[in-house]
Amino acid sequence: METMDTDISNYRNLLRHYIEIRDEQSLYGAEQLSKAFIKDNIPPDEIINLHIQAMSELYPDIPEYFQYSMSFLLEVMIAYGMAHQEYRSLREEQSELKSEIAVAANMQDTLLTTTKPEIDGLDIGVVSVPAHQMSGDYYHFLMGGDDSLGIAIADVIGKGIPAALAMSMIKYSMDSLPEATMSPKTILKNLNRVVERNVDSSMFITMFYAQFFPYENKLWYASAGHEPGFHYNAEAKTFNEIKAKGLVLGVTPDTDYREYERTIHQGDMVILLTDGVTECRQGDRFIETEEVLEIIEKYADYPAQEMVNKVYKHFERMQDFQLRDDFTLIVLRKEV
Repeated sequence: METMDTDISNYRNLLRHYIEIRDEQSLYGAEQLSKAFIKDNIPPDEIINLHIQAMSELYPDIPEYFQYSMSFLLEVMIAYGMAHQEYRSLREEQSELKSEIAVAANMQDTLLTTTKPEIDGLDIGVVSVPAHQMSGDYYHFLMGGDDSLGIAIADVIGKGIPAALAMSMIKYSMDSLPEATMSPKTILKNLNRVVERNVDSSMFITMFYAQFFPYENKLWYASAGHEPGFHYNAEAKTFNEIKAKGLVLGVTPDTDYREYERTIHQGDMVILLTDGVTECRQGDRFIETEEVLEIIEKYADYPAQEMVNKVYKHFERMQDFQLRDDFTLIVLRKEV
């Protein structure tokens, strides 16, 4: 009560001083009082009520219409104050959520980190950029005891923290598989059981898994409903779609996957990607797959990592630097 009386007294004195003199000192005092109100989280309707009390004490004979107008303003500010308080509460919750998402995004980066291998005769380029803080895309490299290279690229149908958790589970499931099961169809079959048992039925994961034998120039691969990749034939200078049929992970527990084989010659490229690449948009127009391949071919003379970086920058600029979906592109080029 004493604090309120002090506030009324201070406010009344400042108000009277300003009405009588209208100097800068009074305005400065009002500014300091306003800061104190903010610090003490005083709602706007209480400040209006404070003004009404001060005016009533300073000018007891104040006209009725002024009193009515201030009562009207008080009612307005009560509703405003309640809405403002709710807004502040939502902002605080939003700030906490952003902080939690930032922590989760950093954990995702740590958990899903994979090292791009150095293999004689194979040039590898990879770029993976999330559209938001949390990525629903995933890629991983595995080295086999038979000198083969396993390449996984996946996309969660669903984004955010649940997608990140699903991808972490996929990664550690892959790492726990023995090398004897590195064949693409076996990898997908095992992962399908993991997803079906542990991931919510509303969330599905597409994946393309390939096993490359550099010294045999052979690529074995299987797909679980993932975006088709492409094989660039250096001699013919043509792109051929890497077609592979298979059900997305997590639909049924006993799904079998078909395995395919392809020969990769010197200078050839294998292009693996997610739909964030093929479904880029320029305004309201979805680009055609041919446009993606034209840009890849445009930069084909660059080292693989520089190539994928330039392809990404091209489509980032085309979308005004606002990715609508996670963007992941992997290029393998067979060298001498």
